[in-house]
Amino acid sequence: MTTLKDVAQYLGLSPATVSRALNGFPEVGAKTRIRVSAAAKELGYTPNSNARRLATGKSGVVGMIFRATSNILVDPHFTDFLAGLCSQLANSEMDLLFHVAPPGQQLIHYARFMNSGAVDGMLVSAPEIEDQRIEALLARSFPFVVHGRHAKDVSYAYFDIDNDGAMTAATRLLLDFGHTRIALLNGPKGLAYVDQRETAFVRTLAERGLVTPPVFVSHDEMGEEAGYASASAMLKLKPRPTAFLCSSSLLALGVYRALAEPNLEVGKKVSVIAHDDVLPHMRTEHFAVPLTVTRAPIRDASVQLAAMIAEVIAGIDPKSLQVTESVDLVVRDSTGSVPAGGETPWQSIRK
Repeated sequence: MTTLKDVAQYLGLSPATVSRALNGFPEVGAKTRIRVSAAAKELGYTPNSNARRLATGKSGVVGMIFRATSNILVDPHFTDFLAGLCSQLANSEMDLLFHVAPPGQQLIHYARFMNSGAVDGMLVSAPEIEDQRIEALLARSFPFVVHGRHAKDVSYAYFDIDNDGAMTAATRLLLDFGHTRIALLNGPKGLAYVDQRETAFVRTLAERGLVTPPVFVSHDEMGEEAGYASASAMLKLKPRPTAFLCSSSLLALGVYRALAEPNLEVGKKVSVIAHDDVLPHMRTEHFAVPLTVTRAPIRDASVQLAAMIAEVIAGIDPKSLQVTESVDLVVRDSTGSVPAGGETPWQSIRK
């Protein structure tokens, strides 16, 4: 097995210089670092992780704490995100310390991670509108990156999608098709992206002089059963919605099931749009009626976040690592013109 000394002898350098070059010490020139890196690759040298940690004071580990839910390990969004994240972190020779915290205890667990020295930085998911995790990390100047953002102007690194633009485009499409009774199936209250999407939905309707009653807006975990339960309840109202706008393709699956029971044809009698994270085992173009979506692959987010956290830990200015990705609107057969007699406005709803 090739050792650090072997690389040093091959290059005619001291082992200390080779070690410093491989660990990115600034006193080693760029040409030397490139030369050492190329030689290490050629000779098949793999740095000893324990030695590197002693040299740099870094653990080589990134932490991520999720809110405990009953279905987290079978949630396809979670598993696809985690797969992309771990793959990209491995490319940066970093490991992930994944942890699930009981409800109401995330802040305690964040403090434990920061105090332990076991992680060099944190990845924060599903930011809340008032997020104490982010405030605690900022107060400690602890390296972190957020999947999303909890306000418009922030000082931390993040990767987000244009939730406002996505919801605006989807709502306008339904309005242009003539729909005035549009139901919104959204994620849990208190989360930043949920608020961003609902704000855009309400604002876009208001631009056309429309108001959606609270009974046609639901907040729940974004799964098929929640979509089915919410849509089933809304379909019993008089008049019922002529369109459903869902924050997840899993919710849309539940809506499809609910519409099948009264034999309401998707795209003909009732239109359906959802946000699509492009999950590998649930392609929305293969739904029984191909689903109209706002499209942004969650795998792209995990790859970029992994690259960002490595840069933040290396000392790159977090403000230079702020990305808001645009979202594509893909129109398919699940949306169409409002059916005859379906244009009665929301204001006539009987609760």
